[in-house]
Formats: sequence, structure tokens, C-alpha cells
Amino acid sequence: MRLPQFTYQSPDTLEGVLAVLDEYRDQAGVLAGGTDLLVRMKHRLTLPKVLVSLKHLDTLSYIKETSGMLCIGAKTPIIDVIRSERVGQQAPALVQACERIGAVSIQHFRGTMGGNILQDNRCIHYNQSQFHRSGRQPCHKDGGKICYARDEADRCNSTCQSDGATALTALDAQLTLNSTRGERRVALDAFYTTDGIHPFDMQPDELLTQIDIPVVPGAVSAYERLSFRSAIDYPIVCAGVRLVPDPDDSGCIGSARIVVGAMGRSPLFLAQVSRSLAGVTFDDTAALEKAGKDAMNAAAAFAAHNAGAELAYRQAMVEKMVARALTQAAARPSARKAR
Repeated sequence: MRLPQFTYQSPDTLEGVLAVLDEYRDQAGVLAGGTDLLVRMKHRLTLPKVLVSLKHLDTLSYIKETSGMLCIGAKTPIIDVIRSERVGQQAPALVQACERIGAVSIQHFRGTMGGNILQDNRCIHYNQSQFHRSGRQPCHKDGGKICYARDEADRCNSTCQSDGATALTALDAQLTLNSTRGERRVALDAFYTTDGIHPFDMQPDELLTQIDIPVVPGAVSAYERLSFRSAIDYPIVCAGVRLVPDPDDSGCIGSARIVVGAMGRSPLFLAQVSRSLAGVTFDDTAALEKAGKDAMNAAAAFAAHNAGAELAYRQAMVEKMVARALTQAAARPSARKAR
């Protein structure tokens, strides 16, 4: 499949990129690694008039720690996150998620952190060639009024299958967005809309420039994922967790964040299930397993037939992924030291 026609621009500065986005807005596409955008263009799922390349913006590729935040530039290659000792110490869940993104060649040469967060929602009924889609009535995401993933749905149920977004939401990450109007910061768990067609709370002239992860003393995290193949495939269900010890009793969990991915229009932060772990000891296996079951029940309402696996199976696997991630996080050296 060939790419549609477009104009290519490659500004040398951030200001230049923002100026192009301000001029073309909805008609512009941002090209970093292109692993999501170019495929969607070939399938005629998106038809930008202008592609704005970030290849000259090396200033957006970095990993640093400042003011209690682990800061990652949006253009940072996936492999740099995997290899970072600082990220491995402060946010192991993110390293685990990045290790599962695409194939090794994508991690090394194409994939970026910003691109993984901003990959469009997916659905097996929608992410097909133009020829394939032409043989049926258009779905919500394709401009129609039907959802093939859920009967009688009044909205698009395409799913966020980003590994990085799930792990980063569990880590309570924040995003920095820039435009010619200035800078805006937004929590990642508030960045997603409930609309599968336009999944991000992001204006057409804005550019994601930085991801910030709070450095929380004693916090442990983990990420688990299920997919058909270990490489290339998107997850059919995944889970990211972060556990913070109680400052008054380091053997107990003070707070938790449990996030389920690839089951809804956004990563699902399960606040009530997370709160249920407050006061639980790190070695309380029964409580961790119960949290996995509660997470399954909470996430089931958001699931749709759109990921190429039986819905009942994916729902059941939520329990396993969450329980495994919690058990793994609770067993990390820093958690054992807290006891």
C-alpha cells in the first residue's frame, strides 16, 4: 500500500514545529518514528495535508531527574528508556512496558515515548485497509453510526492499546504540551477522553514535549501484559501498578495505583480497587489476589469485542495480569526492605 500525497516539512526548532502546527492544525500530522501514523496513512485512516517531522528536534530526547520528577523527553527512543538505570530504579514498570513495545527494531530505530502515548485507539474492525472497510457500513470511528465491537453502542469503542500509557498512568505521570499559545501541563489519567474517535484532550496545534514521573520514596511498580506473540502484537490486556509504603508502617501499603490497559477507550485507573489495598501488608497474597478479581469485575464493563480474542477470556485475564503485577511489585527489593 502506498502513502497518500502530502507536503513534508522538517523545521529545525521547536518554535518552527509549533508554527506549522498552528498554521495547519487538523490538517497536520506529527512524524517522529512514524510506526503508528504511517500505517494509518497507508490504510487511509488519516489523511494529513502536511507531515511535520521532528527529526531535527534532538532537544526533545533526554532522561533526567529534577525537582522530584523523572523527566523524559517526548522524542526519547524506546531503547533509551529500556537501558536507563535511572528509569529502572525509579520506574521499573515503564521499563517492563517498553520492553514489550513492538519488535527490537522498532525499539532501537523508530519508536519514541511520545509516539507510544499518542498512538491512536485501535479496533480490529476499524484498523483495516480501505478496501476491507469499503465492503461494509462505516463504523463510528470511520464516520458512520454503528459500532461493530459492541451492539447498539452510541459511540466508538476503539481501545487504547498503548503499553507505555498504561504503565505511565500507574506511575501517576504528567504531560507537558506546548503550542504557540504557551505551555500546558495535564495529568496523564486526565488526558484521555471517553471518545474513541478523539481519544486525547489535546488541541490540534499542541505538541507533546515531556513526560514527568513523580519520584516517590519507597514506591515499587510493575507491569504485566498478555498478547498473542511476544513481539509485534499489541496487548489484548495489560496492567500497571504502583505501591507506596505507609510512612507510619513501612511493612504496609500506604497507597496504590492499579491501571488496566487494552480494555477501554483509555487506560482504566481503578481508584476504588486501588484504595482497597491501603493498610494491607506487602506480603498479604490473598489481598493482592482479591484486588485482581475486583479489578476484573471493574474493568469488565468497559470491554468490547475489538482486540481479536474472546471477550470472556480477556476479562478473565485482567484478574491474572493485575494479581501478577501486584505480586511482582510487592516482591521487589525496595518493598522487602520496607518490611
